[in-house]
Amino acid sequence: MFAIYKRELKSYFHTIIGWLFIAIMLFFINLFTTIYNLQQGSPYISYALQSAMLIFIIAIPILTMRSLAEERKNKTDQLILTAPVSVNQIVWGKYLSMETILAIPSLVACLFPLIMSRYGTVPFAESYIAILGFFLFGSTTIAIGLFISSLTENQMIAAVVSVAIIFVGYVMSGLCSVISTSGNLLTKILGCYDLTTPFTNLSSGNFNIASIVYYVSIILLLLFLTVQTIQKRRYSVSSQTFSMGAYNSTLVVIAIAVTIFANLLVNQIPSKYTKFDMTTEKLYSLTSSTDKVLDGLKDDITINVLAKESSMDTTVKETLKRYEDYSKHIKVNYVDPTTNPNFYQQYTDSTLASGSLIVVSNKRNKVIAYSSLYETSYDYNNQTSNTTGYDGEGQLTSAISYVTSNSMPVIDLVTGHGEADFDTNFTGAITKLNIDYDKLTLLTAKSIPTKVQCIVINGPTSDFSADDVKKVQDYINNGGNVVFIYGYTTKDLTNYKKLISDNGVNIEKGMVVEGDSTHYYQYPNYLLPTVKADDITSKIPSNGYVFMPNASGITIDQKAADAGTVTYLLETSKKAFSRIDVQNNSSVTKADGDVDGPFALGAKVTKKLAKGESNIVVYTSTSMFTNDADQSVAGNNQLLFTGTLSQVVSVQNSVNIPVKEYKMTSITVSSANIILISLLITVLLPIALIVAGLVIWLERRKK
Repeated sequence: MFAIYKRELKSYFHTIIGWLFIAIMLFFINLFTTIYNLQQGSPYISYALQSAMLIFIIAIPILTMRSLAEERKNKTDQLILTAPVSVNQIVWGKYLSMETILAIPSLVACLFPLIMSRYGTVPFAESYIAILGFFLFGSTTIAIGLFISSLTENQMIAAVVSVAIIFVGYVMSGLCSVISTSGNLLTKILGCYDLTTPFTNLSSGNFNIASIVYYVSIILLLLFLTVQTIQKRRYSVSSQTFSMGAYNSTLVVIAIAVTIFANLLVNQIPSKYTKFDMTTEKLYSLTSSTDKVLDGLKDDITINVLAKESSMDTTVKETLKRYEDYSKHIKVNYVDPTTNPNFYQQYTDSTLASGSLIVVSNKRNKVIAYSSLYETSYDYNNQTSNTTGYDGEGQLTSAISYVTSNSMPVIDLVTGHGEADFDTNFTGAITKLNIDYDKLTLLTAKSIPTKVQCIVINGPTSDFSADDVKKVQDYINNGGNVVFIYGYTTKDLTNYKKLISDNGVNIEKGMVVEGDSTHYYQYPNYLLPTVKADDITSKIPSNGYVFMPNASGITIDQKAADAGTVTYLLETSKKAFSRIDVQNNSSVTKADGDVDGPFALGAKVTKKLAKGESNIVVYTSTSMFTNDADQSVAGNNQLLFTGTLSQVVSVQNSVNIPVKEYKMTSITVSSANIILISLLITVLLPIALIVAGLVIWLERRKK
């Protein structure tokens, strides 16, 4: 076999074909790498490889068309067939020689993640799995071309048929979607020859054993069929031809059956044993919180997906597959909106976008809008919206917990005093905790309902009336929980501040200015307090920050708090002070009349009552629970918010899974470096390879 391999490899480099193939492959790989990675700043090489795959349709047939067809035409195959080597060795020698040619541009592609890493953070594991998928796709197309070449002695016919066969495999996924959006027997049969989906699975960051088995099994089957084709010509005696042909037919049927069985078997194995999440943020992996919820499932759950399976985005589809594989109680049902447009109306009156999910149990259902599966931020400079986080697991696990829980806790958001509305990410966080929330206007309410486990007062801009104060205090005295949010303001909020101080927490006058540069961001009043250890703050990373712009200081009224337990949650440094005259003094140094710190910026008071207890939590920045503040500290403010609600509200099967970062930061390459790199790898390198091939070819012709 080595002699055949060596002979074939030399032939590719002694002619221009091998050089031309490598040059073409490198040109297109480098071209799309320049566009997607260098110019657009994407750290994912899979985008470039997915576009470059199209060139296999043309390049591979050029490489393979002469491998067997030319020798059959020139009758040189008789010399090989009568040589003391097996047909298996002949086929494998030729195949491995072409694999070596393909390996050269693939190995060059392995350098690109290293080059890109000089300009930013690159997901190496995802990059090299994508390159592996690219190489396996190319290897499969080589096996196709080699098999077609064994069927004819005309190189052009071999090339044209190979182009057609490879093209069909390339577009098969889309073709099946056109035939049937929901799938049927025909699409399942045709899907056996879907060459691109396994690559898509690998390029998405999943080390998918099923995809690798698919490519390897197709390669082995095609090489086996190639051997059988040659065997029929090798044994040309009439009696032997008949018997050998029958024998070969049996082997072919067995080989096809083994290939199908191997792929069916690996696809039946639970995904946790066949798919390994290699993404940097573990997008597809289920956390221990989800494991705990799914392990305790007793009710059957159906997750209805308002999309046809072939068009559902890969990340969500893979996440759903993990849930379905984990528990026998979960079934995923894809509903095509084009054929069943009114399906969602039996669960909600709101119009749902394609890709939305409806989680259903025998108790209740919960709708997950597609937009809530992803967290976005808006770039005001470029007027564009960017996807920053993936919350598929958090939303799904929360929904499963919700539809299986026996009862739902309720909180009220107090209104009527100019309170700020929470941003969508924070209201979404409330529902994600499986808490029902409503708005409560104290003016029109006789009292705060006892069924309400907690009220949240978010930065009022006008003062409470005495009657409002009484309603809140009565609620606290009856065991109610309150989250007070206060921030620096020049408006008179005397009653509101007294309500807070009567429960053990004094709000200092003025705005806190931080004297320690490690405790603020950009400006001394943009505070980064020390996060104290508590159940409320337990989800915040040990080195994480909470961002509190324009906060007031807290001191504890020990006499008022004696009846309960006081816990500091957030605290300034000792160099902090409270600026009293904020309007007329912008200096960062302490002035006369300013109050020395340190201060608490967040505190919890647990009041012991005759029956039970009441929890009061106070924060002193009205800007902290907003999307902008939260994004400044990678979601830690939202973790503090959900941690607070989780502790003051009794949530059955409470779920608090943080949003996973969706994409890595773009790489930044200067224009000069883009031009230099693209000139070297996209232009000069392919030209040099073609010139080298021409020189060698012309020199050999002279001889």
